[in-house]
Amino acid sequence: MTDTLTIKLTTDEIEMLVDALEVDLDGYVEAAKEARGNNNRDDVATFTEAATRIEALKARLQALVEE
Repeated sequence: MTDTLTIKLTTDEIEMLVDALEVDLDGYVEAAKEARGNNNRDDVATFTEAATRIEALKARLQALVEE
């Protein structure tokens, strides 16, 4: 992976990022569904991986807000 960075964000800023990630996640989920419908396995794998990674990041950020 890449280097780890430390940044300071307000709770509102983290919530904005979570909201943006949710929209991005929805796009990848829909793209994976379309690729599945077109029998494009490579795209299904790519979009599913992206959605999984976004979901994990979103969960990490949400956990910070809930602390």
